[in-house]
Amino acid sequence: MEALLAEPETAEADRLHAATASLLARATSDMARQEFIALLASGQRMLGALREFGTVHCSVGLHRDDVGGGAEPLFSLFTIAWRDTATAPRAATAARAVTASDGHRHVEYLELPCGPLTISEVLRGPATERALPPLPLLQIHAHLPHPDCKRLAVLTVSTTAVARREEYRALLRGIVDTVSFEDPLGAAS
Repeated sequence: MEALLAEPETAEADRLHAATASLLARATSDMARQEFIALLASGQRMLGALREFGTVHCSVGLHRDDVGGGAEPLFSLFTIAWRDTATAPRAATAARAVTASDGHRHVEYLELPCGPLTISEVLRGPATERALPPLPLLQIHAHLPHPDCKRLAVLTVSTTAVARREEYRALLRGIVDTVSFEDPLGAAS
């Protein structure tokens, strides 16, 4: 996200320019270059909106359907966001995260080495914007309260492959098993 949202005249902006210059040089026409630039700008706007909501990491997944054998690739988005919370015990914060009226379903409460957390699903209706496909969006959230009891890490996998909910749930469970709130660099950072 940092590279795509870099301020002009910074090292990050220079790296983005170098990466996109090679892609633009390979474009087959001026129209293809313009389309690429427009898509990049659109992606930057979307990432900017995600950042405004506390998102600090975003990964895009595009993979074949190993289970269903479908010809179309499956698309997913994985994000990590921070949310400020009222100071409370971590277990209460994890439980409270899924009791809001956001339509959380299939709620699980887990105790892992990183602490208590909840995993839940939200199914959003088809998008009404023309630029988005008219498909329902499945979002699987993991809510992990930080040990300081003032913040909540929200890990989310989003996909339109609603029929693959169990596989995406298992994927998110595997990710949260690796979470730690310790600084791997220690005091050196």
